[in-house]
Amino acid sequence: MTSLPDSVDDTLSLLATGSYVADRSLATALFLSLKLNRPLFLEGEAGTGKTEIAKVLSRTLDRPLIRLQCYEGLDVSSAVYEWNYGRQMMEIRLSEASGNSDRQSMEDTLFSEKFLIKRPILQALESAQSGKPPVLLIDELDRTDEPFEAFLLEVLSDFQVTVPELGTIKAEEPPLVVLTSNRTREIHDAIKRRCFYYWVDYPDAARELEILAIKAPQAPTELSRQIVAFVQKIRTLDLFKLPGVAETIDWAQALTQLDRLALDPDTINDTLGALLKYQDDIAKLRGSEAARILEEAKAELAREGAAA
Repeated sequence: MTSLPDSVDDTLSLLATGSYVADRSLATALFLSLKLNRPLFLEGEAGTGKTEIAKVLSRTLDRPLIRLQCYEGLDVSSAVYEWNYGRQMMEIRLSEASGNSDRQSMEDTLFSEKFLIKRPILQALESAQSGKPPVLLIDELDRTDEPFEAFLLEVLSDFQVTVPELGTIKAEEPPLVVLTSNRTREIHDAIKRRCFYYWVDYPDAARELEILAIKAPQAPTELSRQIVAFVQKIRTLDLFKLPGVAETIDWAQALTQLDRLALDPDTINDTLGALLKYQDDIAKLRGSEAARILEEAKAELAREGAAA
């Protein structure tokens, strides 16, 4: 099992090994989270690379990744555990057919681990007992409701859950917990207090260009520079959904498949669906507005080249 990083520099190297381009402040938050066994709470716009951090940790530290994808109405039976009622009913019928009338023995049998269906959180706590604590990703927590947040407090504070029929199940060694939120609603302070918090922002142009070099290496250098400059300009506009890094990568890969060496207005109009995900945003940008932004982006790149 790969050991945890010993410093912020080691954490930066670990992320780089997993092809994740991070700034030092993010690496610091991650290092402290790992060092002090505290969950890491990542908040930010969709597509900024929050979920990818958990995946990179899993790959680089050689730990299993257990993912709980959150959604509205998520409850304990879907996130932690539930009893296998079908198997329990079958066991009752078999017991009755065999003439077993010992009620206490039957209850002990029915509410044993044999009939317990383990969901992601319980899996993560028990996997840690095998000597290889997993990475537990609780993804898009903002999609759940407050009762589920309240339940999570025990998990995040003590790395344990209580199953009434079995008692308290506690991890011998805590899993590495990463929580993400796209901030569609505010998460309760009680959750944040139990975590190291970090806001994952859109990258600056230099870092986004570095990300493209790793994630879309086939894209020509000049095309990548123009893509980044164009996207950086778009993020200053009043759009319903600004493009994240994931969309920048998708667009670069799409343009590469079209054998484009540089951006032009027609190409932008034809491929905006890879970059923007709402029709109102596409309509607002298509045509003269896209041409204007492209012209500004290219002029800015020319000035940077002349200054260099």
